[in-house]
Amino acid sequence: MSIKVAIAGARGRMGTAAVKAIQDATDMQLVAILDYKNDGKYLSGTEINGDSNGIPIFTSFSTMNQSIMPDVLLDLTEPDSVFKTVHEAISLGIRPVVGTSGLSDENIKSLSKLATNKGIGGIIAPNFSIGAVLMMKFSAMAARYLGDIEIIELHHNHKVDAPSGTALKTAEMIMKVREPHKQGHPDEKELIQGARGADLDGMKIHSVRLPGFLAHQEVLLGGEGEMLTIRHDSFDRSSFMPGILMSIRSVIDREDLVYGLENIIE
Repeated sequence: MSIKVAIAGARGRMGTAAVKAIQDATDMQLVAILDYKNDGKYLSGTEINGDSNGIPIFTSFSTMNQSIMPDVLLDLTEPDSVFKTVHEAISLGIRPVVGTSGLSDENIKSLSKLATNKGIGGIIAPNFSIGAVLMMKFSAMAARYLGDIEIIELHHNHKVDAPSGTALKTAEMIMKVREPHKQGHPDEKELIQGARGADLDGMKIHSVRLPGFLAHQEVLLGGEGEMLTIRHDSFDRSSFMPGILMSIRSVIDREDLVYGLENIIE
């Protein structure tokens, strides 16, 4: 039986790649597009038109649910709209797979509580790249032994949130095994505010935004006379598709919402 998937954010670059990945998956069916415009039209390949052989587009969540009843909603939209959309999905019994960073801790806790009460599986993934998740797990392992850490994340210049969700998730995983402490010289002074980056439990996080980048991160772990660098690079959005498909398959059998792809990677 195919998993019926709806996508919010299908017209973006990540959404376009996800449309193809889901349509190529033998155990999935792309059944609907949730958008803020083009209601009543259809997505045919990469074109939006009136061809009813395409994927129907809805602007109303409830109308989409009444007409199609998808099993899973893949949300690849902007942070300012994702909370409301995912809350509505869970309320309607649709399993959310969320690839949008920028949700607050309060948002995540609220959605998680709602999903548990409804017995609905879901995942919020700051990064769908399996390689990036392994980078985060390796960094947390190394932080037990090398506790002075700086995170440098590099993304394209159209990314709106800083630090990235991946950087914050990496820091959160490290914080579970690292004792908080101030790094650098005790009398260190910034001659320009922000020169040392954001501070989280003494760790420093630096965000770079430039044309030409997609999604990259390195974690620098320093020790006496040595340094360990753990780096991951995504050069193409195709790197996120295996994680998206893995997440869609995973939430069908879950009854809770988890934060981070590492929760479904053994």
